[in-house]
Amino acid sequence: MLGFGTFSHSISAGRKTEMGYDVPEGVDIRGRYDPEFARILTRDALQFVADLQREFRNHIKYAMECRKEAKMRYNNGAMPGFDPATKSVRDAEWVCAPVPPAVADRRVEITGPVERKMIINALNSGAKVFMADFEDALSPSWENLMRGQVNLKDAVNGTISFHDQARNRVYKLNEHTAKLFVRPRGWHLPEDHILIDGEPATGCLVDFGLYFFHNYAAFRQNQGEGCGPFLYLPKMEHSREARIWNNVFEKAEKMAGIQRGSIRATVLIETLPAVFQMDEILYELRDHSVGLNCGRWDYIFSYVKTFQAHPDRLLPDRVLVGMAQHFMESYCDLLIRTCHRRSVHAMGGMAAQIPIRDDPAANEAALELVRKDKLREVKAGHDGTWAAHPGLIPTCMEVFTNYMGNAPNQIETMKRGDAAVITEEDLLQIPRGVRTMEGLRLNTRVGIQYLAAWLTGTGSVPLYNLMEDAATAEISRVQNWQWLKYGVELDGDGIGVKVTVDLFGRVVEEEMARIEREVGKDKFKTGKYKEACRIFTQQCTAPALDDFLTLNAYSHIVMHHPDGSSRL
Repeated sequence: MLGFGTFSHSISAGRKTEMGYDVPEGVDIRGRYDPEFARILTRDALQFVADLQREFRNHIKYAMECRKEAKMRYNNGAMPGFDPATKSVRDAEWVCAPVPPAVADRRVEITGPVERKMIINALNSGAKVFMADFEDALSPSWENLMRGQVNLKDAVNGTISFHDQARNRVYKLNEHTAKLFVRPRGWHLPEDHILIDGEPATGCLVDFGLYFFHNYAAFRQNQGEGCGPFLYLPKMEHSREARIWNNVFEKAEKMAGIQRGSIRATVLIETLPAVFQMDEILYELRDHSVGLNCGRWDYIFSYVKTFQAHPDRLLPDRVLVGMAQHFMESYCDLLIRTCHRRSVHAMGGMAAQIPIRDDPAANEAALELVRKDKLREVKAGHDGTWAAHPGLIPTCMEVFTNYMGNAPNQIETMKRGDAAVITEEDLLQIPRGVRTMEGLRLNTRVGIQYLAAWLTGTGSVPLYNLMEDAATAEISRVQNWQWLKYGVELDGDGIGVKVTVDLFGRVVEEEMARIEREVGKDKFKTGKYKEACRIFTQQCTAPALDDFLTLNAYSHIVMHHPDGSSRL
């Protein structure tokens, strides 16, 4: 059947005017006009996005209201847990649709923003999958989002290249590349540069809609072996949110004239409420699922956010909240057991280390941490894992291949434990460890530097030999907020001082001075460090905890161009 993507190019040609983007009724574009972006923002593509927005906006608003109600319950002392109303879904024997052969082997996946050079290097990296990110690794400026769509279109078509003028080097795709997954933004994030019926569009529907519209046909031919496109879905808290995604996929498949179940998605389990909904999430997406992923940094952030009104659940230093903590180990074990019972991939977490080129001993120590983490994952039953840097892929690949051999995954071979043995108490156990002044300083230093980069258009930032994205900055922010709110005693370094607004003010001042020394006076002056400091400090000291750092800071990167749209 002729899909709308193939058809649209013939009817859209020549419609661009000198005034700006050609848009359908009810759609206004407030972003800068660019002829390259106009390749993406065609009338037909925008009509598809508008159709999705109009059909699902009330469902999305309801889901966001349900999040607010759940937050109120937790703030009033309730605890998240398994839903008695959906016990039959958890108890029943059912499986998801068979995994497409194109993505049966996902033992190592690399992630990164939808930047042109990154996309080429990641697809050429030797990983099995590249997750191209519109979410936590990207600062969602108009330029980044639209260039990302252009880059993905060129990548799917196999024509992407990049000339690095500083190195005088041209980057192109190898003959064999990783399979491409795309992660749109979460349900909660708006796209303020595109208005539909006078309201900002839902960010993830813009990301998904434009990508799917332009690429589904070429992707299925070039990448998916007749299946796809493939996606990662972030930040869900409840299966009702998965149901919306499933309905979006079905609508897209119907409009494109492709088989139901063609689109496949892996859901990140990265919020505490979602860990109690894993069966239900898979069930809603059972025709479109290729598994779940342990989004462990966001999961730690969500633990603090969920228990923001519970002073008995204070986290220790963030460096101590690792996979050895019982609540984290239980979460991963339950995810593996759930996924394998439902015949889909159970993906492991991120190795955030980056190579330390000027210190071989420190580099080897970092790689040894990665080896131990990946060995723990593959022995536990994970079918694959994430790496933040191409330099980690050989190490991760070696660990998984040594253990799994030639098998593409462990879905059928790994002995499946009974998920029922993992209780609510296991998943909610309070993390153990100390809190220190250095923990407060590191949170502050990382949070401010990440936010400064984000405000200037960079969403994935190397800091202190780790690749930081929005998730790790979120941990820094909410932990500082929690410690300030409850006047936590820093009991781990013998000082015994309590965290107060005055103490935090001195720490901010001293850490800003340290940042200036580390980055240099010129970069400090031209970067947005002072603006980032102001926003980060406000969020850490606010009476009520903001839900998301990026949602609060988004207004600082929105740039409206009122004359972006035109109609014929």
